[in-house]
Amino acid sequence: MAKSMTKSQLYKHLSEKTELPRKQVVSFMDTLVSTAYREAKNAFTLPGLGKLVLVNRKARKGRNPATGEEIMIPAKKVVRFRVAKAAKDSILGKKK
Repeated sequence: MAKSMTKSQLYKHLSEKTELPRKQVVSFMDTLVSTAYREAKNAFTLPGLGKLVLVNRKARKGRNPATGEEIMIPAKKVVRFRVAKAAKDSILGKKK
């Protein structure tokens, strides 16, 4: 299995591809990430990649794996990332 790209490798790659100084790339990425965090409650879309959305999860029954006892899992909000169709098709190949 191939290793995933590290943050510094990503910054270096983007810096080389865009011919921008690494400092500018880091600043841009920090701004993008903070904007995504702030806007996630309203759904933040990164075109061609996906969407960050806040989802309300309902309360549900579960089991304690150690004892087998049934427990209630409370309702909560969770953040989900929905991958864009273009990204799926590019990574997995188009379905026939």
